[in-house]
Amino acid sequence: MRQLLIRADDIGYSYAVNVGIARSVTEGLVRSVGVMPNMPEAPRGVSWIRDADIAIGQHTNVCLGRPCADPALAPSLLAGDGTFKSSRAYRSAFAEGVDFVDYDEAVIEIEAQLARFLEIVGREPDYFEAHAVMSENLNRAVGDVAREHGYRFQAASFDPTVAVRCGSTPVRMVMRSMQPGYDPKVAIKETVRDMVDGETVVFVCHPGYLDQFILQTSSLTEDRTKEVDALIDPELRAWLAAQDGLRLVDYRDL
Repeated sequence: MRQLLIRADDIGYSYAVNVGIARSVTEGLVRSVGVMPNMPEAPRGVSWIRDADIAIGQHTNVCLGRPCADPALAPSLLAGDGTFKSSRAYRSAFAEGVDFVDYDEAVIEIEAQLARFLEIVGREPDYFEAHAVMSENLNRAVGDVAREHGYRFQAASFDPTVAVRCGSTPVRMVMRSMQPGYDPKVAIKETVRDMVDGETVVFVCHPGYLDQFILQTSSLTEDRTKEVDALIDPELRAWLAAQDGLRLVDYRDL
């Protein structure tokens, strides 16, 4: 048996992103959704998917918006205007071999985002991970907080050929939305064809529609809209259902 988990990140990013994710849940294939607890649109987005039979996880975000913790307690994460340092800042530091994230400060912010998650969602997260940034200290802090609370920790991976653990399950992470000429339907089908028996793959998506906020703050734009269309496509659903030995799962199944 092969297991495919289709995950949608970034609910709360913006109003338009919320609309696309909600549609990908209510009309589509998404059964695992990651919440950015610090973002102003997170409560609205969660309200649209809270009653669906899906896994809802904490998509810890430290590269967009403002912190949930007292800014004075997490200065290493912040730019001069009090917002989080951008993902570009993380990439630049990583390229220079620098990790500017203070581990203890990261734990404080992650715990504050967890408190906000519990307030918004009204229940414990079904999984726990982080919006992808290149920081060993941050990823270690996310894992430690998850284990402290007994949550399923989804380790980050930038190599789709190497399995990482989610709880006790080895999973292979696949995200192709940043590749030139990305076609989500083709990518999902190719991923399934490449899977071997007994393997669990997490296919990471960022479905959403576009508004001015995301156009100003993200390099991932048009591919989000492509993913909405793919994930609600009846042909893709039928194709997946016809694959022998393939099971669609969410994080509660791991």
